[in-house]
Amino acid sequence: MTSKSKTSTGNFLEDFRVGQEIRHATPRTLTEADAALNVALYGSRFAINSSDAFARTLGLPRAPLDDLMVFHVVIGKTVPDISLNAVANLGYAEFRWGVPVYPGDTLSAHSKVLGLRENSNRGSGVVWVRSTGLNQHGEMVLDYVRWVMVHKRDPEATVAAPSVPQTVPSVAPSDLIVPAGLSLAAYDDVVAGSLHRWEDYEVGERIDHVSGMTLEDSDHMFSTRLYQNTARVHFDAFAGKDTRFGRRLAYGGHVISLARALSFNGLANGFRVAAINAGSHVAPTFGGDTIYAWSEVLEKAPLPGRADVGALRVRSIAAKDCPCGTWPGKGPDGKYHPAVVLDLDYWLLMPRR
Repeated sequence: MTSKSKTSTGNFLEDFRVGQEIRHATPRTLTEADAALNVALYGSRFAINSSDAFARTLGLPRAPLDDLMVFHVVIGKTVPDISLNAVANLGYAEFRWGVPVYPGDTLSAHSKVLGLRENSNRGSGVVWVRSTGLNQHGEMVLDYVRWVMVHKRDPEATVAAPSVPQTVPSVAPSDLIVPAGLSLAAYDDVVAGSLHRWEDYEVGERIDHVSGMTLEDSDHMFSTRLYQNTARVHFDAFAGKDTRFGRRLAYGGHVISLARALSFNGLANGFRVAAINAGSHVAPTFGGDTIYAWSEVLEKAPLPGRADVGALRVRSIAAKDCPCGTWPGKGPDGKYHPAVVLDLDYWLLMPRR
């Protein structure tokens, strides 16, 4: 008797086609328990996500869920179709957060393949996708481009001619989405944890976020399960022994959330991540690494029609096992300091005076 498999091994590079549209499985209803578990994983202290009472003083119905939790959930939906067979996640662009997400909301996702490029070794290549997360009302909660290096199933398989999409270098401030009903007239600096508002930051200013947080294998393993991220490189230790690293990689989004949580010390009033302009996971992170972070202010922008909120463009660098008082980053030769694991360029919304 011939048996036909009912299981899926995921898409390999040769399975993708430019223009292909993919509707991802398993919508996810988020709850207060998810919010608590997210805090347990990363220790984030931003008041707007921590306090219903504080959020209501700003005109919101209750505390919205952490912006990066939305990031994790939406990316997790895409993994079985896009990056189950990933070598590594390489970069991000054109990320924009839409309507806030609250406990009780249900998120789903779909993607479109934008580009493909086979590597010279013919064993892998890069796929570019635009993915969109929606709530139960069909409203956009997150829209972004990311690119992933993916294994081929058969090194001899033919892949379409290279097609590399062009992404914009940054999201325009006028395209940043301010939540409907938000008013910062009653914003309480003391409750939020910082007296420093939009006007107090200068372009070129650097901020050492001081503290470090050690990433345990149990932490990143828990986060991949929590956000239903099935990429083998993150959770399969047995398979990880045969990779060039010889072990599991920590999920890159986990490192982003750690850097964001650490940035509270210096950027506590950056109450919403509105967009990611560009980002790259410079080097892998593993259980046992201690993550530190520092940030540089790249740009300040007023928002059309808003006197109470401005946008702060920030570049955050995360480094492992290297406190950031010496600003580890890119050297004059264009090469990164060996400790750098993340380089992220993003927009924060921040109250004005």
